[in-house]
Amino acid sequence: MSPEEMEQKEEMVLSMCICSSCPSWVECDEKGGYCLPAIGKSNCITDESGCICGGCPVTEELRLKNVYFCTRGSEKEQLGM
Repeated sequence: MSPEEMEQKEEMVLSMCICSSCPSWVECDEKGGYCLPAIGKSNCITDESGCICGGCPVTEELRLKNVYFCTRGSEKEQLGM
């Protein structure tokens, strides 16, 4: 994937992202989109206080299977890729 395509995908993910509505969300300078390998885990969120990843439009769009991307890493990271 070219850098331009990666940037477009990141913009798409962030526009659909519902991370800030999550019970685990911690307000800091992050935008969410933790499901993307380019963004990865949160540097602010450390406690898993509930997860809404399964109901996120990004999860459906990208056919993601995992949850808690903010603390456990992107889909690829959780799959050991």
